[in-house]
Amino acid sequence: MANSLKKQTQGDAMNLPPGIDRLTLDEGAPRYRVRIRIKGHKPLSKNFKNLTHAKQWKRITEGQIEKGLYVSFSRADQYTVSHAINRYRKEILPYKTKDGNNVARHLDRWEKELGHLKLSRLTPSAIAEVRDRMLNENIRPEKLRSTSTLSRYLASFSHVLSTATREWQWINENPCLKVRKPKAPPGRIRYLSRDELSRLAEECKKSQNTNLYLIFLIAVTTGARKSEILELRGRDVDLENRLLLLSDTKNSDCRTLPISEQVFDLIKNRPMARDELLFPSPENPEQPICIRSAWEKAVQRAGLHDFRFHDVRHTTASYLTMGGSSTREVAEILGHKSLQTTKRYSHLANVHKKNIVDRLEKMIYEKPQ
Repeated sequence: MANSLKKQTQGDAMNLPPGIDRLTLDEGAPRYRVRIRIKGHKPLSKNFKNLTHAKQWKRITEGQIEKGLYVSFSRADQYTVSHAINRYRKEILPYKTKDGNNVARHLDRWEKELGHLKLSRLTPSAIAEVRDRMLNENIRPEKLRSTSTLSRYLASFSHVLSTATREWQWINENPCLKVRKPKAPPGRIRYLSRDELSRLAEECKKSQNTNLYLIFLIAVTTGARKSEILELRGRDVDLENRLLLLSDTKNSDCRTLPISEQVFDLIKNRPMARDELLFPSPENPEQPICIRSAWEKAVQRAGLHDFRFHDVRHTTASYLTMGGSSTREVAEILGHKSLQTTKRYSHLANVHKKNIVDRLEKMIYEKPQ
C-alpha cells in the first residue's frame, strides 16, 4: 500500500522558496513538491527526494519557459528517433538540393542504429557508441571510413535533432552537440608538376570521352570543383565577356570566373541551349555526364599515382600561389569562405619568394662574362 503524504506545516513553509512544498511520508521521510504556475503555460508539478534538486529543476524549468525553450518530458517520451528522422525526410530533406542524397543515406544509417529509441532516451553516449563503431568499419576491403565522412554523418543527424529542438520542440537540447567529432587529418595537398600536368592533359585529349579534355581544362584554369563544372548550363556561359557563372556551388555562393583563350575556343562552338546542361549524360540529358571511368583511365595512362580529380583544384591553387597571387585572391577564385583553408598553400608562396631571392643574389654577385 502506498505511503500517505502529509503536507508541510506552516512552520516548514517559512524555510522553503515559493512554489515548493514539503511533504512528509507516514514513516517520516520528506518529499518536496515543486509547483510552477506561469501565465499562458500549463501548470507543472514534480516531486523530489532532495530539496537541492527541487530548487534546481524549478530554476531551470522556469528559465526555459520564459525563453520559450521548455519541452514537456512527455513529448520527448512520445516520439522516437525514427519519428524525428521521418518528419525531417518529409519537411526538410526535399529542399536540400546540394547534398540531399548523401544526407538521406546518412539518416538511413542513424535510423537503423537508433531509430527505436525514444527521444527522451537518446543520450550523447548512445550516439558516440555508433560513431566509434562506424569509424572502425571497412567501407571497402582494407579501407576504413574516413573521419571527414563520419563528421558528415554526425552533422546530418545533428541537424535533425536541432530541428526537433528549435522548430518542433520535441526535445530540450540536441545531444549530438555533446558528442566529440573525430579529429580530421591535415588537409592533403597533391598537385601536379609541369611534366605531370602536360602528360595528363595529353591523355585527357586522347580519351574516348570527348568531353573530358574540356572539363579538365576548365578545372585546371579556373579551380572550379567537378560538381560545379558538370552542373554548368548554357545560361552560365558568357561568351561575350569570356566568363563562367558558377551558381550551383558547395557554399551556395555565386561566383564568376574568367575563362582562358583555349577554353573559349573549345566552348564557343558547342551547342548550348540556355537551360540545358553543358555536359549532359548521353543516357539522360537531364543529368550531368559521368566522367569517373574516363578520368581514372587517363590518370593511369599518364602514369600518375594517388591523384584524384579534386587534386586538379589543388594544382590550380598551388600554381596561383607560386605565381605570386595573394591568399585573398586565391580564396576568391576558388570560392573559399575561410582564408584559413587557402593558407594551406602559403608555404608554396614562401618557396616562390625564396627562388626569387636566389635569382636576385645570382644577378648581384655573378661575374659578368
